[in-house]
Order: sequence, then C-alpha cells, then structure tokens
Amino acid sequence: MQSGGGYTRTWNSIRNSTVAVLLQFVALLVGFFSRKIFLDYLGTEILGLNSTASSLLGFLNIAELGIGVAISVTLYKPLFDDDRLTIKEIVALQGWLYKRIAWFIIIGSAVLMCFFPRIFSKMELPMWYAYATYAVLLFSSLLGYFVNYKQILLSADQKEYKIQFSFRIVSILKMVVQALAVKYLDNPYIWWLGLEVVNAVLTSIIINKVIYKNYPYLKGDVANAGKLRHKYPDVVTKVKQLFFHKIGGFVLSQTSPIIIYAYASLTLVALYGNYMIITNNLNYLLGAMLAGLGASVGNMIAEGNRPLVLKVFKELFSSRFLAVMVCSICIWILADPFICVWVGSEYLLDRTTLLLIVALFFLGGMRTVVDTFINSYGLFQDIWAPIAEAVLNLGFSIGLGYLYGLHGILLGVLVSQLVIIFTWKPYFLFTRGMKEPIGIYILLYAKHLAAAAVSFLAVRAISGIIPVDPAAGIWQFLLYASIVFVCCTLILGGVLYASEFGMRSFVKRMLTITGVIKD
Repeated sequence: MQSGGGYTRTWNSIRNSTVAVLLQFVALLVGFFSRKIFLDYLGTEILGLNSTASSLLGFLNIAELGIGVAISVTLYKPLFDDDRLTIKEIVALQGWLYKRIAWFIIIGSAVLMCFFPRIFSKMELPMWYAYATYAVLLFSSLLGYFVNYKQILLSADQKEYKIQFSFRIVSILKMVVQALAVKYLDNPYIWWLGLEVVNAVLTSIIINKVIYKNYPYLKGDVANAGKLRHKYPDVVTKVKQLFFHKIGGFVLSQTSPIIIYAYASLTLVALYGNYMIITNNLNYLLGAMLAGLGASVGNMIAEGNRPLVLKVFKELFSSRFLAVMVCSICIWILADPFICVWVGSEYLLDRTTLLLIVALFFLGGMRTVVDTFINSYGLFQDIWAPIAEAVLNLGFSIGLGYLYGLHGILLGVLVSQLVIIFTWKPYFLFTRGMKEPIGIYILLYAKHLAAAAVSFLAVRAISGIIPVDPAAGIWQFLLYASIVFVCCTLILGGVLYASEFGMRSFVKRMLTITGVIKD
C-alpha cells in the first residue's frame, strides 16, 4: 500500500476526475442535441455572434491577471497546515483584487459597446442582438468576480468534485430547458438569454452554499483586505508574472473567431464553431480526467522527492498521451461523418482544415501535463514566452489568414504552439523545476509518437474495412465510432504498455487504488 499522503492524493484525484468525467459526458451529449436545435431554430449567424461576443469579453478578462492561479498556489501550504486565519486572509485578498478587476471590466465593456455598430457592421441581425448577448455574458462573468471567487479554495483543497456538482448539474438542466424553449416558445432568443441569466444566478447561490458549508470560517469580512497585499507579496509577484501568461492564453484561445469573422463572416465562425464544439467538449472531458490534479501535484512537490516527481510525471504523460492521441485519431476518422449525422453535410469543412484542427487539439491536450507541473512549481517568471506566443500567433494568423483564409489562421496558431508550448515550456520545466536533463523528455515524446504512428496506421486500415456507413444515421455512426474507439484504445494502449514504464506504472497505480491488486 502507498504511503498515507500518496494514497490520499491519488484517491482525491480519482474522485475529482470520476465526478468531472461523468458530468462532462452528460453535458457533452446534451450539448450536441441542444446545438442542433439552436442551429435549426436560431441559425448560424446567432451562434457565430455568441462566439464573437465571448471572444470580445475574453479580451477584457485578461485583466484577471492570473490571480486565481496565484491564489491557488499560495493556498497549498496553509491548507496543509489547516491555518484558517491565513486561508481567510488570502481569500479576502483575492476578493479585494477581483472587485477592482470587475470594475475595470465594466468600464471597458461600456467603452467597447460604443464600437459595436462598427464591429458588427457585417451582421444581418438587429444590433440589439449584439448588445443583449454581450450584456448577458458580461453579467455571468461579473458574478465570478463579485460572488463566486471563493470556489478557488475547493480546487486548492482537492475538492474539485463539489464544484463540478454545483456547476455542471445546473448547466445541464439549463441546456435542456433552453433547447425546449427555443424549439417550442415564441421569441426563442429572448428565452435563451433569460435562461443564461437564471443559470448564472442559481450556480452562484449553490456554489456559495457549498463553500460556506465546508469553510464556515470564511463568513464575515476581513478588515483592510487591501493591505494584505503587503503581507503576502508572493501573490502580487506571481500575479504580475501571470498577467503575461494570461495574454498568451487569450490570444491562443479567443482571437481565432474574431480573425475569422474579420476575413469572412459569422456563418464561417459558426461552421468552425461546430468543430470547436467537438474538440472543446473532448478537451473538457480530458480536463476532467485531471480535475483537482494540480493540488495533488503541488502537495507532492512540496515533499521534495525528485525521483517520485519524475516517476509521476512519466505516469501522467503516458496516460495523457493515450487519451489525447486516441481522441485525435478518432476526430480525424469520425468528425466528418459525425457532422453529417449531427447537423448535415452542408456544415462540413475541408480535410486540410480538419487536419489543422486535429494538430491544434493534440498540442493543446498534451500541454496540460507540463502546465500542471509548471503551475505546481510556481514557475511563472518566463514572461517573455507568452509575449512571444501572442506575437507569433497574431502575426502569423493575420498574415497567413490574409493569404490563405481559414487555413492560414489556424496555421498561425499552430506555429506559435510549436515554438512555445511544444518546445520551450517542457525545457523550462525540466531545467528550472524538475532539474532533470531535457533529453529525458525528448526521448519520452519520441517513443510515444512512434507508438502512435504504428497504431494510427493499424486503426486506419481497420476503419476502412468496417462494413458500416457512419454517415447513414445515428445508430450506424455509434456502431462505427465504438469499433474505431475500442480498436484505437486497445492497440495504442497495448503498444504503450509494452514499451513505456510510465504506462505500466500508471496502470499498476490505478489497480492498486481500486483494490484489484495489492501493493
């Protein structure tokens, strides 16, 4: 049996992941059905408007500066020591900072909305759609700064599953009610917007009840919360460093819809958005598998056991690679027939675009392990990296987008990820955090890619001889997709288990925790 600390960390991670995966899977299924209804009854332009408005709000949310991450890292030790006064003061400091950011976002939004007639000049919808959509999204975002910010304590305390219960269940019910309202009631978009507001309010109420039930000592204000920034200077230092990382993250995730709209139309944004629904939901599922893992890794790193840290890194890398690569292969094989069955063949994008989407999905999925360890070590001082990432992303996306349209935009994003995420971040982690030779990581990645190449060729050959047309209907697609998924998982999983210590160690750890074998 593992030591008490290791057992508890792993069990907390499994519990957080299991709840998150189950709820996200239900949300994924409901989301696909509701998206189909929204497309049929609201149209592509409204959905494109939502994506663009979300990206504009995301730009102002850069002001968050990464405070949540800085607070989470700072909370690990007082939570371990059960230092309630320190915990309350750090959360109070977060609230003080968040309220100032919220007012900045309110003022920035007021200025931004003055330019909506120019920003949405190509939109055929009435202009009030843009204002109403943005206002609803803004309201939901502001609740996170004024009300919901204390949920960071649940994440840092390895109780992520309680956030998932509070957030996901209400969100799933909201999507169901929205779909019914859009399909059967008059003024469907008004209902859609109103239910977004109701969802935001209910979620806030439930989350805060959960927080105060688990941490009743948080009730009551802390006097002179603003002065606490002098008592906890590490928070301010990390916030300043994380600001630049927030910029890089925003440019990576939020600017593509804006640039696509600038070069094309809201309709193309919606077509691209359909594929993003697929990849984003898969990313949420993959993220759910690592729910609460940051706190567990942070706790482990605090022990200072370098061999254990490297061992766990290899385990997480192998397990993550298996999940991400299986999803990537399945997207390449199954995305087009799924789009045909889901919303119709008229919503298909070309295969080159799909290849770029798959490449971006893979790189984005694989960065999570490295990011988790970087965040747990508190390594945020490479502020040049997100700046370089943002410059590369915007420069190449705008330049190549002008020349090659959507292909160029996505290729620009891919270039920035290859340079910074794929190359620099692992080097930074191994040399500054883990203090291990970078050759270990290079060899690890190369062996996994070789295993993936062999597995892809095998799965592709098998998929070509399955006597089922996946685009013929939902049941044919589900049968075909199940065969492809099982074959891909067994083949790649088997190759990795035979060739990689990390995969064998991960499987043994899971079997030990679940009681199948004894350590």
